[in-house]
Amino acid sequence: MAVQEALPHWDLTPFFPGPESPELQSALETVRADTASLRELVDAGGLDSDFDAVIEQLNELLERHALLEAYLFGEVSVDSRNDAAQARLSELMQESVGMSNLQTRITAWLGAADADELLARSEQAREHEYAVRRAQIVAQHLMSQAEEDLAAELSLSGSTAWGKLHGDVTSRLMVTLELEGEERRLPMSEARNLATNPDRDVRRRAYEAELEVWEQSAVPLAAAINSVKGATNVLSARRKWGSALDQALFGNAIDRETLDAMLEAVRESLPDYRRYFHAKAHSLGIERLAWYDVFAPLPGEGRVWSYDDAREFIVEQFGTYSDRMREYAERAFRENWIDAEPREGKRDGAFCMPVRGDESRILANYTPAYYGVSTLAHELGHGYHNVNLASRTEIQKRTPMTLAETASIFCETIVREGALQEAEGSPAEQLEILEGSLQEAAGVCVDILSRFQFESGLLEGRARRELSVTELCELMLEAQREAYGDGLDGDALHPYMWAMKPHYYFSSFYNFPYTFGLLFGLGLYARYESDPDELRAGYDDLLSSTGLADAATLASRFGIDIRSPEFWRSSLDVIRAEIDRYCASATDSAGDSAHLRR
Repeated sequence: MAVQEALPHWDLTPFFPGPESPELQSALETVRADTASLRELVDAGGLDSDFDAVIEQLNELLERHALLEAYLFGEVSVDSRNDAAQARLSELMQESVGMSNLQTRITAWLGAADADELLARSEQAREHEYAVRRAQIVAQHLMSQAEEDLAAELSLSGSTAWGKLHGDVTSRLMVTLELEGEERRLPMSEARNLATNPDRDVRRRAYEAELEVWEQSAVPLAAAINSVKGATNVLSARRKWGSALDQALFGNAIDRETLDAMLEAVRESLPDYRRYFHAKAHSLGIERLAWYDVFAPLPGEGRVWSYDDAREFIVEQFGTYSDRMREYAERAFRENWIDAEPREGKRDGAFCMPVRGDESRILANYTPAYYGVSTLAHELGHGYHNVNLASRTEIQKRTPMTLAETASIFCETIVREGALQEAEGSPAEQLEILEGSLQEAAGVCVDILSRFQFESGLLEGRARRELSVTELCELMLEAQREAYGDGLDGDALHPYMWAMKPHYYFSSFYNFPYTFGLLFGLGLYARYESDPDELRAGYDDLLSSTGLADAATLASRFGIDIRSPEFWRSSLDVIRAEIDRYCASATDSAGDSAHLRR
């Protein structure tokens, strides 16, 4: 308990003193004035006569807006009951409609422009060539300006509002559970953290109590997901995309050939992941894993990683890559960039968001096990990516999710390899680290595959009509059974994952980019192991360029062909080797730990 009490909260005061401060109100007024000024410039023919000025002003407006949005989202993420922050965030979203409409006008103009002529005469166009070329493609999928304006305005009371409802509802959920003979009410984030409890009965009861709370909240969440996906289908069709998936692929800077190659390799790997699930079940002394066993610790006392231990170890391991990466991590901890304590009103899960310049803020719900260390390293990797993007303009920083996971996976792998090396004299500790690594890999490959299949089925079904709570749960269970196979008990899955995951409510096909990021990051780490100096020479520049080219172009810098299943198989081979090692170690240690399982 002492570890939990010591966990830090992030510091947002370097940006604004508070959501009701004069400084924040002034910043809101500046965004409003800058939007009006840019609109006047565009109305006056600035796109034809002074394109450079338009792009310069747009970048400045986007930068100011990004700071306000990050600050206010940060406030409500750790306390959804902060009414002042909620009100200011709503006010900012109203202003964002005007920005969105202006960007649509600029995109439509670029679609009709001679790009080569524009690039020849405009310095800003040359600096943003990739964005210009992509805008010409997007312009082919725009509705009329009036329809785009209306869609942006209605999104505030439509899909954006439904997504906000999901966040507000789920962050306030409380789970009632008996622990140590005492009935307690826990925030959902704390109840979900009990999935790592060594007592299987505690895990089971927490899982059952969690499902009961999701069931009680399912009706409004089903209305939300139906509304969000209904809007996605309508707008994708009106914008003449072949499907919502085609639009998502373009947004993630990859093509269908790349996705198919990756998913082919992942599906081939499913029997290997099931070997891991079976080996873990054997170690736990059970016939088959239930959903609530997936994150269970292995038998034995497992190392307790205090937050201070995690901080020191991450800084040390980042230093094995470079002084720059180590100094960045030291700064993130020193300046309180991280909010680590689970508490009522705080969102579940973890994320990293850029705020201003090279500064980020990281939300985590820290648990004192290797999994908690790994999650911190992952999110700090996102922050390191943001450091490398800091010199770019806001338009140049726009990184697709496929490439946004590159640094996080790379940093997570650095820490894992360091932990395995440090634990060489302790097979049990090495097994625990491998367990954490394979939990992550299984989640990003197997569970993400189930989520991808669920969303594909949801969008297909939603094109005909709304889906009921029962249908959503059945669709989720069907996807999980297909992905996990006999690796998990088919009668103890999680039918409400559609209600829990916030990504469904804010974007379409958020899922496959995580798989891409894991396997691409592992591929880069393999290059690092084979030639550290060559990887270092180009890695930071790669991170700074993720908004300047598509994924295939950037991957080719390191000789990677992402359209070939062979690349994805080679990355999965790294995971297969870990599974082989895990299965052998789990079998060897089974006899020694049998008494702990009884």
